[in-house]
Amino acid sequence: MFENRRVAVVVPAFNEEKLIARVLDTMPVFVDRVIVVNDASTDGTAEALAAAQVRMGGRLRVVHHGRNGGVGAAIITGYRLAVEEAQGNDLVVVMAGDAQMDPGDLPRLLMPLVRDQADYTKGNRLFTGQAWKIIPRYRYLGNAVLSLLTKIASGYWHVADSQSGYTAITIEALRVLQLERLYPRYGFPNHLLVELNNYDFRVRDVPIRPVYNVGEVSGIRLRKVVPTLSWLLVKCYFWRMKEKYIIRDFHPLVFFLSLGLLLVTLGSLLGVYLVYVRLSVGSLSPNAAIFDAFCLIMGAQMLFFAMWMDMEHNKTLR
Repeated sequence: MFENRRVAVVVPAFNEEKLIARVLDTMPVFVDRVIVVNDASTDGTAEALAAAQVRMGGRLRVVHHGRNGGVGAAIITGYRLAVEEAQGNDLVVVMAGDAQMDPGDLPRLLMPLVRDQADYTKGNRLFTGQAWKIIPRYRYLGNAVLSLLTKIASGYWHVADSQSGYTAITIEALRVLQLERLYPRYGFPNHLLVELNNYDFRVRDVPIRPVYNVGEVSGIRLRKVVPTLSWLLVKCYFWRMKEKYIIRDFHPLVFFLSLGLLLVTLGSLLGVYLVYVRLSVGSLSPNAAIFDAFCLIMGAQMLFFAMWMDMEHNKTLR
C-alpha cells in the first residue's frame, strides 16, 4: 500500500520476453497487485510470465489476449480487471513491459492522487534538458507535434508529453470513464485525455526520467503514426466541443468556433478561386482580394477566441 491506498499496476506487454522479467522484479514493494496483459505475443513472453508467476505468487495476475488488439486494448483489459478487483479507493498505474519506466518515479505519480490534487497523473519526460539528449530526435519531434495537437484536442494545455504511457489514475475516475470507446492502439493516451476532459477530471504533469537504450524495440513508425493520430485528434476535438459545450452545457465559444470555421473555409475557397482567375484571366478586382483577406483574418481571430475560451474554461483542471 502507498499512504494507506492500495495500488494496482497494469502492464501491457507485446513481445517483451527480454525485459518483462526486469519490469516485474523491480516493481516497488508497496504495489499490491500487478496485472500483466499479454497482447498475443509471438515470442517467449508467455513463458517469461509463467516463470514470474512462480516467483510472485498471487501478487501477479496474467491475462492473455487471443489476438493482438493494440496497447490501448491491453490497457483497457487491465483497467477493467483493476475495477473489478478494487477494494475501496484504489490507485491504478500503467507501466510498459519494456522497462522504459523508472519504478523510482512511481511515488511522484501517486502523491497528487493521494493528496486529492489530481484525478489522473501523467509522466513528463520532456521536463528536463535530458530528454533532447536521450530521446531519439525523430521520436522527440514526432512527440512535440502530437503533444501540441493533443493540447488543442483535449483542452489540457499544461500537459506537455502526450505520448508518455507512465500514468496513474484513481479508481473513482476509472468507474466514470467509458473505456469501450477509446482508441485501442498508440493513440490511447491521447484519446484518454479527451475523455478525461469531457468529465472535468483534474490532470497533472509529473516530471519523470526518460529511459532509453535498455534493450527495448520500438514498434512505432512515425510516418504512419503521426498522420493517423493527427486525424484521430481532429475528430476528438470536434467530438469534445459537441459533448462538452453543446450537449452537457452550452458555451458561447461554439458561436466563435462555428463562425471561425465558416469564414476560414469560405476565405480559403475564395482564395483558390481568385488565384485561378488571376492566372487564367489576368485581371483581379481589388475588392475581391480585400474581402477574401477579411474573411481569413476574421475567421482566424474567431478561432483563436474559441481556443482562448476553451483554455479559460479548463484552467482549473490541473
